[in-house]
Amino acid sequence: MNKKKLAYLVGAVSILIIIYIFYNKTSNEDVFITAKVTKGTFVNEVYISGEAQSTSSKKINGPSNARRFGVYNIKIQDLVPEGTVVKKGDYIGKLDVSEVNGKILDAQLNLEKAESRFTQQQLDTTLTLKQERNTIKDLLFNIEEDKLELERSAYESPATIRSLELQIEKVERDLKERKVDYSIKKKQANAKMIEVGTEVSKIRKEIDELLELQKQFTIFSDDDGMVTYVKEWNGSKKKVGSTITPWEPAIASLPDLTKMESKTYSNEVDIRKIKKGLVAKIGFDAFPDIELEGVVTEVANVGETKAGSDIKLFQVLIKLNETNTSIRPGMTTSNKILTKQQEDVLMIPLEAIFSNDSISYTYVKSGYSIAKKQIELGFSNNEVVIINKGLEENDIVYLNKPKDLDDKSITLLK
Repeated sequence: MNKKKLAYLVGAVSILIIIYIFYNKTSNEDVFITAKVTKGTFVNEVYISGEAQSTSSKKINGPSNARRFGVYNIKIQDLVPEGTVVKKGDYIGKLDVSEVNGKILDAQLNLEKAESRFTQQQLDTTLTLKQERNTIKDLLFNIEEDKLELERSAYESPATIRSLELQIEKVERDLKERKVDYSIKKKQANAKMIEVGTEVSKIRKEIDELLELQKQFTIFSDDDGMVTYVKEWNGSKKKVGSTITPWEPAIASLPDLTKMESKTYSNEVDIRKIKKGLVAKIGFDAFPDIELEGVVTEVANVGETKAGSDIKLFQVLIKLNETNTSIRPGMTTSNKILTKQQEDVLMIPLEAIFSNDSISYTYVKSGYSIAKKQIELGFSNNEVVIINKGLEENDIVYLNKPKDLDDKSITLLK
């Protein structure tokens, strides 16, 4: 083997040895994940889902005076599909009118009885007063006869004449009493006729009102709009078979689609960050390309428990500053509420933050070594945290803890 070939062989072996040593060394070293300290705009947002609803909605109610007739629970018999666009006067739905029909039938039977009593009273009155008038006529006739008899007895004895005069006085007194009785009985008869007549009129009026109420069980729209179903106390929507009451008479509503809001519920942790007046962006699951601006208008002070959960949730209302013809009440919304924004601040990922008791620190690349530096933290979100002190822009920090540096002292802030 000549020297040239030997040199090539030694060189090849040397290269293989160097590659092996490098590979073995690299495989035993830690793999570090790092990030730069960046300067920019810090944004903290709360993400909550909700439901679109109108802030101005006109209720479509059932009969307003059903309670006066003892009708309290009325079933919805028919209802147009939710989302139906209607004009003023269009058909909306129909309520179960069977209870009202029963009351109309009862009232008609009562009317027949009242009219029968009226007729009977009328006949009785006519007969009674006729008898009284005949009695008065008879008395007048008797007086006339007695007076003629008195004239013929001018030459009779004084006793006979006086007897006839007393007879005339007695009949005249009876006549006077009969006339008074007639007047009283006539007033009594008139009073009874008014009583039975009033009862008839009252029942007739009741029937007219029931017939008018019957018409109101067919519901028509009193304005243009899109029909949306209203919710019951338990959150479910009223539909065919549901019941309306005098206290909750609405069967549907006509929302104003130009005045919309997102109704959401926040948990106990995030509600501390949400305040009235905060800016929000509202997205819609049905239309991923639509995102509208909004503002928080109401934050509940008292939490409520949803069915099937023990977690307290707080209602938050977000008014939409813009409108879109595609948005409909009941659509699921995704809401981003901007709770904090700071310009020109230093930020690092949350993974780069470590702590020792009350001291927060991070591992920072310093030349060919690694330093442990104390840092002062500011606001944070789910990804990054603001660094008030301890780092500079473009510093390299470690997202995982380097080995064998636990005992290394922390460079404290000055």
